Order: sequence, then structure tokens, then C-alpha cells
Amino acid sequence: MTDHRSLPIILVDDEEHIRLAAGQTLELGGYDVTTLETAEQALSIITDEWPGVLVTDINLPGIDGLALMKKVVALDATLPVILITGHGDISMAVSAMRDGAYDFIEKPFSSELLLDVVRRAVEKRNLIIENRRLKQELEAQSAPGPRIIGNTAPIAQVRSLVHTIADTPADILILGETGTGKDLMARYIHEHSNRRDQNFVAINCGAVPENLIESELFGHEKGAFTDAKAKRIGKFEHANNGTLFLDEIESMPMTLQIKLLRVLEDRAIERLGANEIIPLNIRVIAATKVDLREAAERGEFREDLYYRLNVVRVDIPALRERREDIGLLFQHFALIASSQYGREVPLLSAERMHSLVTHAWPGNVRELRNLAERYVLLGESCTFDFENRPITDSDASSGMTLPEKVDQFESMLIQAELSRCGGSIKETQLSLGLPRKTLYDKMKKYGLDKNDYK
Repeated sequence: MTDHRSLPIILVDDEEHIRLAAGQTLELGGYDVTTLETAEQALSIITDEWPGVLVTDINLPGIDGLALMKKVVALDATLPVILITGHGDISMAVSAMRDGAYDFIEKPFSSELLLDVVRRAVEKRNLIIENRRLKQELEAQSAPGPRIIGNTAPIAQVRSLVHTIADTPADILILGETGTGKDLMARYIHEHSNRRDQNFVAINCGAVPENLIESELFGHEKGAFTDAKAKRIGKFEHANNGTLFLDEIESMPMTLQIKLLRVLEDRAIERLGANEIIPLNIRVIAATKVDLREAAERGEFREDLYYRLNVVRVDIPALRERREDIGLLFQHFALIASSQYGREVPLLSAERMHSLVTHAWPGNVRELRNLAERYVLLGESCTFDFENRPITDSDASSGMTLPEKVDQFESMLIQAELSRCGGSIKETQLSLGLPRKTLYDKMKKYGLDKNDYK
């Protein structure tokens, strides 16, 4: 959970000596505090997504503290508002608490009282924010369609970023190695956006011949060129109001990059052979496995297009950068394969789990998924020697300290037993010779959930 003092505090008081003294008290208490004179200044900062706590005097020039509280509570009913009152305002403050205020402090107040009330309010706010995050993550994990599976910090950061940007109209650039799931990420963004009920249209820029890709994207009128026997709606137009996914954008011909840039700027297209301008309400998600900036420096990609695409960038971590997720992902893919092929999932030994965790995974998640399918189909005859390629120190745990390697091995053993025992805590603890509480503590430490292994 986030350090509670990292949440912002807004303090509003038109009396300079109170504003300065209370602001200094909060700063010395380790809080990130902004001191303001008027309610209008506070309202220019606070939005329905602002994560902090408001402390405000009731008597303010212009919009008073009670009106400010009502406006803020209308934006976010869970945002704690602490009122600073004069002696004659006590009954008013008590009434305000029924209307949504968190607490009130009567002037003159001590530094200790201010810090105590703010501490309690911020702790409450932090719990609300954490619960929102967990609810959002749970909804995302259980939603139909593509899922972002994993509990490690790199993938959690990607998931958080995607949730933040999903409903914005911004175009997105996805960067990731081969097999990391760039197409899945694009679909995930679409499915969790307000465009989910509209078309998701994908095109691989490297798979369409150069002489056809312009027609594929923009469409054409009948007779626009020799083989244009009838009018054709292009991918841009088909994706209108939805999402267009351009995979392997680095393969797009330079001449077409100019036209793509114009579409991104103007949000309109013309079909080949037509003069009519067709406006677009579209989000473009582009994906690449190469550094487009370096490609631009080499003259292989337009620099202006790179900067236009790079407004929001999602970097998908390679599987070797989130090894603790390998067991969970393998189990997920094995269960899918089990359902698809009507086969039981063979028990995964600790030795096989060790092979999974220490492999370099050059093919990333795609390679892992393929192995899980082979394992379900072939059972114990499926080899985990990865074509007898040696596992080097650089492949496995390079740069890790001894405690980190011990933790990784312990996590791997627990995952293997959870998988073997079908998620049964009782069987797992007996198998590992661990007390129930110790097993639960270790599962919590490594972000393991028994339900993922049923």
C-alpha cells in the first residue's frame, strides 16, 4: 500500500498566519501540502480523480467552506473534507458532517490535533483508493476477453497504465519483443475502453504487400486503379468510432507513413480515386518490436510520425523480466489447452518448474503458451530441455542477490506444489511440511492465489 503521507493535502484559509502555521505543521509531519487562500483556487485543482484530502476554513471570501465542501463531495463523495471552524460555527460544522464532511477542528487548535485528524482522514482515503484499485483489478481479471495475467511489479505497472489511458482518445504506441503479446494488449485496451462496442480492426503492416497496403487502409472507389472492380471500404473507415491496430508499424512504407501522419493530425481520410473527405472518430494503436526513435535516426522511419505516435507508450516487459509470473501463466495456458483438447493437465514437478523459471524465453509468452499446449497433449513425454540449449548464468537470475535467488526458488516450489495439489492449501502445506499460517504468509509474500491453481 502507498505511504499515506504521499497523498496530497490542500489547505484553504484566508488568514495568512493560520495558513502558514498549519501548512508548516503538515509539511513537518511529512505531508505534501498545498496552501491556498480561496475556494476557487482549490476547485481549479480538485477533480473527480484527485486522490487527496481537503482541509478548509468555513469562513472564506467568495465561495465559503461549506459550499466548497458540497462541490467537492459532489465530485467524489469519498473525498475527506476537514472543516476549520470558529467558536460560533460548531453547530454548523456538526450539521455539515451529516452532509458529508469528514471531521472539524475548532480554532484555536494545536499542531497535534491537526496532525491526528489529518492522519486519520488520509488513512481512510488511502484505504478507499486501494479498494478502488483492487476492485478495478478484480473486474479486469474476471472480465471476458483478453486478460493481462501476472502479479509482478513490471506487469502491474503496465496494467495500471492501461487502466488510466483506456478511456482517453489518445493514440497509443505499444513496444515489446516478439511474443510478448502486443496484439493481446491492443485488444485489451479496446475491450476496456468506451469503444468496446465498436469495431476493433487489426492489420499487420509487414504482412500486406506494399502495392496493396494503401488500398487496404484507405479503401478505394470503383475504377480507382486497374483491379478496382468495385468500391472498397478501407480499414480506417471500417474502424470508425472504434480502434485501428497497426501491428509491425516499422514495416509501413515511407510514402504511406506521410499519409498516416496526415490522418492522425486531421482525423479524416479520402478513399483512393475519390475527392470526398470522410471524417473519423478513431483511436489508433500502433505496435512495434524495434526502437522507432533509433529507426528514425537511421532514416528508416519518419521522425515526425514517431513523435506523433509516441504520445502514450506502453512497454510490455519480456517474460525474463517477470519470472515470478511464469508459473501462473503456464498454469493459465495449460488449463485453456486442457479444455480445448479434453485432456487432464499433468502434474508439474519442481524440476520442471525450475526449468520454466530459469529458461531465457526468447519467444516470450508465445513460447510459454506453446510449451503448455505441448505439455497437455504429450504429458510426461514432453521434454523441458528446450532443445538441449544450455541455461547460462545470464539467462537465469543474473544480477540477483543470494536472498533474491532463494526467494525465487521458494516461490517456484510453492507454485509447483499448488499446481500439483490443485490449489488445495491443506494438501500443499502437508506436502511442503509447513504450518498453515506460514504457507499463507509465504503465498502473500509472493503474490500467489490458490484459486489460480484450481
